[in-house]
Amino acid sequence: MSKLLSTVVSIGLLSAAPASADFEHFGREVIGPRDGWAAGTTGGSAATRDHVYFVDSRSELLAALAGTTPKIVYVRGTIEGNADDADRPLRCSDYADPGYSLPAYLKQYDPATWGRVEPSGPLEEARARSQANQARRVIVPVGSNTTIVGLGDDATLLGLTLRISGADNVIVRNLRFEDAYDCFPQWDPLDGDTGNWNSEYDNLVLAGATRVWVDRCEFSDGGNTTQPTYFGRKFEVHDGLLDVVTGADLITLSYNHFHDHDKSLLIGNTDRPTYDVGKLRVTLHHNFFENLGSRTPRVRYGQVHVYNNLYVIPKAASYEYSWGVGVESKIYAENNYFQTGRDVHASTFAKWWKGTALHATGTLANGRAVDVVAAHNAAFDPDLGTDVGWTPTLVPRMDPTSEVPRHVRAKAGVGRN
Repeated sequence: MSKLLSTVVSIGLLSAAPASADFEHFGREVIGPRDGWAAGTTGGSAATRDHVYFVDSRSELLAALAGTTPKIVYVRGTIEGNADDADRPLRCSDYADPGYSLPAYLKQYDPATWGRVEPSGPLEEARARSQANQARRVIVPVGSNTTIVGLGDDATLLGLTLRISGADNVIVRNLRFEDAYDCFPQWDPLDGDTGNWNSEYDNLVLAGATRVWVDRCEFSDGGNTTQPTYFGRKFEVHDGLLDVVTGADLITLSYNHFHDHDKSLLIGNTDRPTYDVGKLRVTLHHNFFENLGSRTPRVRYGQVHVYNNLYVIPKAASYEYSWGVGVESKIYAENNYFQTGRDVHASTFAKWWKGTALHATGTLANGRAVDVVAAHNAAFDPDLGTDVGWTPTLVPRMDPTSEVPRHVRAKAGVGRN
């Protein structure tokens, strides 16, 4: 796929694609008829030539993704989300409300004087206004019947949240998502035993979206990992990498590379069943989860098929768990491979989050068969059962677990065929 970019001729921005371009087939490709819960998704494959776009700036991306008419949007190069309407770069100071400054915030809400009470008052309100200023820039909505594809192996959405909210029939392929950072994290003294900094913005959000296929993408913090410590906790400027929330349904995530992050992939963001029961049906297969702290995925309610994924966990110090068994979750895990450091124990592959059962078969850890549920139950209470009440049927192929590392490393991520 790296040769795709070389085939792009010089054209006007947001102009139609040449009919003979080599990348035309890739942009019009649809998901296979049995490829997980998103089977049947066609995205913008039916787009006419006047709804095929090439974009390389935030303003062009925003315009191209609007509306429900079938469309194909090709991204070339790096698109910076922190930019004004003329695509000039913006800094955190450009978003800051006149009533906000970080030194003042740290002084005001220092737990030694403020106590374990949620921040409130004019300074917290100014922080929230600052955050809202940034949100209006970095969150880019996606309309229904859309295919968005990165050209070559360097198409990147930087500091940007692609949000598919209430839309239907969307395909996202061959894109790097990097460093969706929050300039104005909030201090929460009630988060954990000692408090935590919490931030907004995931790289990709599927909120109430239906029929979405995310394939051969890469998700990370883009190397933006060094932050200061305040109140004894890291000043956390990142949230998750990908969220599937608020009743989203019929999703397939395939051949993606998630790496170098803490809380990675969330399916269901509330224990309240208002809009999630019977939805959040997601398939994850042949994804590469590398050096992640947790949530690969954490699940509430959904029937989630997790198979043929590769988990690389170098050391226990930076790792909490992989499969989060949340309220009424129904995770069906098959033939997944864990490559771990010597101090990482199979008992931590799954974590109880008020769920009752996990189906996990065919798991290998460093080449040895492990029973993930038995390992969890031997180390932690309460015990998990193994009957999740359903069996997946939408499976185009199931690889032997021993072949997963080779196959996933060769195929997952951008620029791969």
